[in-house]
Amino acid sequence: MPTAGSSTAVAATLPATGAATGATTGDAAVVSAGLPTAAAALAPFAGRRAEAAERARDVEPAVLAEIVRAGFARHFVPAAVGGTAGSFTDLVEAVEVIAEECPASSWCASLIASIARMAGAFLPEQGQAEVWANGPDAVLVGSVTPFGTAVPAPGGWLVRGRWPYISGISHSDWALMCGLVETGTGSDARLFALPRSAYRVEDTWHSVGMAATGSNTLVLDEVFVPEHLSFDRADLFAGRTSEAWGGPAAACHRAPLQAVNGLMFAAPAVGAALGMVDTFTAYFAEKAANAPQLPGTTGVQGVRGSAEQALARSAGEVDAARLLLGRAARLADEGAVTGPLDATRNLRDCALAVDLSVTAVDRLFRQAGTRGQALSGPMQRLWRDVTAISTHVALQFEPAARGWVDQVLKV
Repeated sequence: MPTAGSSTAVAATLPATGAATGATTGDAAVVSAGLPTAAAALAPFAGRRAEAAERARDVEPAVLAEIVRAGFARHFVPAAVGGTAGSFTDLVEAVEVIAEECPASSWCASLIASIARMAGAFLPEQGQAEVWANGPDAVLVGSVTPFGTAVPAPGGWLVRGRWPYISGISHSDWALMCGLVETGTGSDARLFALPRSAYRVEDTWHSVGMAATGSNTLVLDEVFVPEHLSFDRADLFAGRTSEAWGGPAAACHRAPLQAVNGLMFAAPAVGAALGMVDTFTAYFAEKAANAPQLPGTTGVQGVRGSAEQALARSAGEVDAARLLLGRAARLADEGAVTGPLDATRNLRDCALAVDLSVTAVDRLFRQAGTRGQALSGPMQRLWRDVTAISTHVALQFEPAARGWVDQVLKV
């Protein structure tokens, strides 16, 4: 690893196959059925491995390999380097499908796609070519929070820092990290692409929820990052693409971050809430079928009580949450997010969808009682994971609501 004062760039050539990809050949047959269809095929496998992944506090390597094979890593990668340059609608649907079985795996799948979108849209052409030199399935992780610092150096920057909560980092081929560059009158935030050889991982992730995301800390000792592996964070926020490959950028690359960032974090929560509805439905049906018959009533009537109200209301809330995410994704796909009002509405809807999901899951978990709390069952894990997701800073309703109202009052 280059150290302080070293002039060696971090942009080393990747191995023939990535750390987690298993295939970098651009095999179109793997994803020809579409991302949601491929996700539906792998979701049961992720569900069967969810308990083991929680114990390991990381995504199962075999599950991560299937996530890559399904097309998540390449979903937003530019077509010029073999990527799909796909839609937000397909991504949200695919993430929700996996989250029904394993929210942690779906979270990593969503963020791998999201970080690749950032690199694919905003890195200069030389940087894009380097990141995907061995095919479109490189696994990217990252953070737009400026926990690092960067000092200008000839041809680039010397970057260092510690970034916590980097989901899926142990499976990564590249990382896209944010650092502050002092300008003399202030500081500017930039994103820096780093190959796996440039950073190390500290085991710091011990969480009651989303335990299997492996969201450990990335540590970067001072290394040199060349100009072609960096871009201004302001461009990402505004949706000002690099136009690296000539011609208009794909719709998925033009969307400003505020319009789509919430989708990446909300879809796992909404999918997990749908999984809770399905799990509770099966639990309730079994309980009703085996209920003892009470004098003057049917067995079913004896156990229903408030459970049917809880199930109906929670299912409706999850349906509403899915509709909100679906609209936000469709608007981004159609290029209909044309200004701050549209972008803040999308963010508001993502935060609201997560609030609805939390309410729905809480209600069903309480209704499930002691049996629902059993560690051998999925309900306690879905409840913990949805609750944990809802605490993410990008999903807080109060600031999202304030931002949208501020734009409404300007109109």
